[in-house]
Amino acid sequence: MTITDSEIVSVKQRFSIIGNSTLLNNAVRVAMQVAPTDMSVLITGESGSGKESFSKIIHHLSARKHGQFIAINCGSIPEGTIDSELFGHEKGSFTGAHESRKGYFEVTNGGTIFLDEIGEMPLATQARLLRVLENGEFIKVGSSKVQKTDVRVVAATNVNLMRKVEDGKFREDLYYRLSTVPIYVPPLRERGTDIELLFRKFAGDFAEKYKVKPIILTADAKEVLLKYRFPGNIRQLKNLVEQISVLSTDDKEINAERLLQYIPRETNLPAVYRDAVDKENFSERDILYKVLFDMKKDVLDLKKLVLDLYNNQGKAGQLMKEHSHLFDGIEESIPAVVSNNEPLVLNYPNNGNTVAPTPEVDEETHDISHETEEDTLSIEKKEKELIMRALRKNNNRRKYAARDLGISERTLYRKIKQYELEE
Repeated sequence: MTITDSEIVSVKQRFSIIGNSTLLNNAVRVAMQVAPTDMSVLITGESGSGKESFSKIIHHLSARKHGQFIAINCGSIPEGTIDSELFGHEKGSFTGAHESRKGYFEVTNGGTIFLDEIGEMPLATQARLLRVLENGEFIKVGSSKVQKTDVRVVAATNVNLMRKVEDGKFREDLYYRLSTVPIYVPPLRERGTDIELLFRKFAGDFAEKYKVKPIILTADAKEVLLKYRFPGNIRQLKNLVEQISVLSTDDKEINAERLLQYIPRETNLPAVYRDAVDKENFSERDILYKVLFDMKKDVLDLKKLVLDLYNNQGKAGQLMKEHSHLFDGIEESIPAVVSNNEPLVLNYPNNGNTVAPTPEVDEETHDISHETEEDTLSIEKKEKELIMRALRKNNNRRKYAARDLGISERTLYRKIKQYELEE
């Protein structure tokens, strides 16, 4: 089926999709082409990029448009109740089940279910969903009766599902069953001047809502807007425009300086840490620990270089001149570490962790070397103490201990093994 540009424009107007970028138009075109079929669709894109709008396009341009459309956020439903929500339950099937209940797949028979954040769905529920997709069958919680349903499933995710498959957190068969037709919704930073169009649209909407004049951007402010990466995408842009519309009571012309007062500063973490967050499900606390350990390692490498210089007196002058920028503020402390021109022997434990080198020195310098080692290990010591306290507080229930610590269970298990805290 050939989709014309005028048809794409008409659909965008109908579903309030603003923008003319090539990636956006391509996503709309694919949604329009797949809508008349009953194929499963997987919509991928960052949080706040507008994935739900594409699920509505698919439903309302299909033969199911007169049936129900239900949008469900899988990440917001507790693991213990999601089966009941989706497939229903029988009276007495669990504590609190005082009467039978129909699930969304029964209620939406003949319609469309939009499963947002599908990557957060528990594995047991994924098996139930796969059965619905393959056979149109489901069983209520607490029942043995197989029921039939005719529901189209449109799923969406803001995470890399293939990586979850590799980590054993998402079923591979379900992934391929859902992604029969993939639709990629581009983030705002990949849509070029669409950002400016959306800004004007939101400015007009909020001007009407709050009975004020719409805000406008100067040329330099537009440049700032287009350069900002908007990690929260359309949702963040809309909140930004509303904030400026309300707080700019006098001058409605916003220049770059004023706009920067409303735009949050970005924290540019190195790419290696962003990859680590995706791969290991790190929390911000884990990232900070990683940064601190790496900083400590850099300091220790610098100290080793200084000690090597003083142990090789013939080359010291030349190397100190070549690397003089590295020694600002630390030359004064060198005589306290090296005494009687005796060379230091640096032993590096090979245990896989970042720990300080342990110099073998005489009695006069022992306290200083010991202090350096203790300073390096203090972070690990504090982390170990925090983990022990959290485990004691929660009677060794790791799930709740991880929640108190602000880290994932997987990270906590690794830390327990690292510090040999297993009973």
